[in-house]
Amino acid sequence: MRTLHIDLETYSDIDLKKAGLYKYVQSPAFEIMLFAYSYDYEPVQIVDLAAGEQIPAEIIRDLNNPGVIKTAHNAAFEINCLKKYFITDIGQWHCTMVHAYYCGLPGQLGQLGKALGLPENRKKMSVGKQLIRYFCVPCAPTQNNYGRTRNRWYHDRQKWELFKSYCVRDVESEMEIHKILEAHPFPEIEHYNWILDQYINSAGVTVDRELIEGALDISARMQGELSGRAKKITGLDNPNSVTQLKQWIQENSDLELEDLKKQTVAEILADKSGDEFIREVLKIRRELGKTSVKKYEAMDACMGGDGRIRGLLQFYGANRTGRWAGRLVQIQNLPRNYISTLDTARELVKKRQTDVLKAIYGNVPDTLSQLIRTAFVPEQGSKFLIADFSAIEARVLSWFAGEQWRLDVFKTHGKIYEASASAMFGVDIDLIKKGNPEYELRGKGKIAELALGYQGGIGSLVSMGALGMGLLEEELPDIVRRWRGSNRRIVDFWYAVERYALDTVRSGLTGYMPCGIAFSRDKDYLMIILPSGRKLYYYQPEIRPNSLGRDAIHFKGVNQKTKKWEAISTYGGKLTENIVQAAARDLLANSMMNLYRAGFKINFHIHDEVILEVPENSGRTLDEAIHVMCRLPAWAEGLPLSADGFETYYYKKD
Repeated sequence: MRTLHIDLETYSDIDLKKAGLYKYVQSPAFEIMLFAYSYDYEPVQIVDLAAGEQIPAEIIRDLNNPGVIKTAHNAAFEINCLKKYFITDIGQWHCTMVHAYYCGLPGQLGQLGKALGLPENRKKMSVGKQLIRYFCVPCAPTQNNYGRTRNRWYHDRQKWELFKSYCVRDVESEMEIHKILEAHPFPEIEHYNWILDQYINSAGVTVDRELIEGALDISARMQGELSGRAKKITGLDNPNSVTQLKQWIQENSDLELEDLKKQTVAEILADKSGDEFIREVLKIRRELGKTSVKKYEAMDACMGGDGRIRGLLQFYGANRTGRWAGRLVQIQNLPRNYISTLDTARELVKKRQTDVLKAIYGNVPDTLSQLIRTAFVPEQGSKFLIADFSAIEARVLSWFAGEQWRLDVFKTHGKIYEASASAMFGVDIDLIKKGNPEYELRGKGKIAELALGYQGGIGSLVSMGALGMGLLEEELPDIVRRWRGSNRRIVDFWYAVERYALDTVRSGLTGYMPCGIAFSRDKDYLMIILPSGRKLYYYQPEIRPNSLGRDAIHFKGVNQKTKKWEAISTYGGKLTENIVQAAARDLLANSMMNLYRAGFKINFHIHDEVILEVPENSGRTLDEAIHVMCRLPAWAEGLPLSADGFETYYYKKD
């Protein structure tokens, strides 16, 4: 089977980063300027469409030829650009960016080339960003450019020739990367999962335009009012300026401030004895800092002409675990809703009745924040069926570790917080219910479940908010000890995983755990093979002392905080987290494939939750969707999977 490697350079008047790929391509101004290609690693050819050249007829035929695999880096871009003019089937494409993610590598082409040590003549050219700014986006009209709003190929022929070389180099770089990645083939099931992901992204979800516009209008007016109040109190030209406001606070109080971050402001406001005016200004700053409007702005920016937002999810966005990441609106971190009268609040926002919102709900920015989820709506005549797995990570962890009492809980009543508190403190679970003094133990069971499953300790409890929920710092060591004492098989599992991984890195021999997890390595990777058959990759593993002076596995990866490619240290609990989250992700992928094959339309999904859009009179029910969703793959036999859900006419947290 032949392989056709492709890279495009395009123009649009739509901001790709803010509005997303689909709206970018929808623009009437969109055009493909350069088309670089190579068959089977032959020398790269380039078609200068902007200058009037034509794509060869053979290539146009092969774009829809199942006997030719089309390959590109971030193939979703090439696919959607080409589909505007030609016929091509996503099933015939391979994405080297997704393949790189699968192998635990960076996705960005330049960073990936460096990580893999490509020779200089195969690395992405650094001049690319400058050339893209010149040719691919609108330019500001000036006297020097005679008032034009776009730079075309003939405005700077030397730059254009360099741009063509840049496009050719991208194909050369992608081909070199493709050769390296082929040593670790992309699994067929993941290819099908990627195809389904593209179907979901391209179909998109409808958003409530009236709600979004109302929220933006109200927010703008509230911002003006709050800024005006802050100016009146402080006398500052710009009370939003950290420098100006910090100086004003220090001049008018005894406070010594290093910053005005969210936590700093919260700590000052917690002291009720503080200066009234300082407190008022900081409250205003807190309200002005609400991120709710940014979500609405993002929705407005990427909403297409048909009122739908597309491209909300990135397949394999999380290295190794393979979980999806959010894009554009960042649906993975939407604020929760607590308002019981969401219908009323939505109507008031649509009618832009700010005063009534204030009278009923008090805090208008917080109300707008809680309504963000509800901006996602089914198309007219349909409704949402929303279903999510119940405590999926806790179930998978218990199943892998063989923690039988927990499995029994999940197979029966499912009250893991109460059961955990019962096991930790030796109290009858029937006593841990509202109205009884023992009910306070449920909070300890909950925080322990959320914080300690992956070898977390006191620091994890604090990070999860233990002190904020009223626990004392001196109580935390006892909670850790009690939880670990009642979950000995899970504790054993952490250390077994670490031992197997260390042994494999040292010896190169494959190790098999009784629960179906295997460990292997080659010259480049430590690989953890899940029961599903999918592999988790750890690039260039080595054993050396960690910050505690203990032998630990270090590997090259993208630091989630700095986003830099660097050495990362890991341990049993972290590897356990990777394994559990990856298996939970495989269960979600399996459920989505089951739902798709059963004819359900998946609008989008968040974490362990799927949002299905069904016509009102279709006869499709929530019970049917949950039954399909919980159908286990063969590799997960015996895992006590469960899901719950509800019906709604806008997205929300039930």
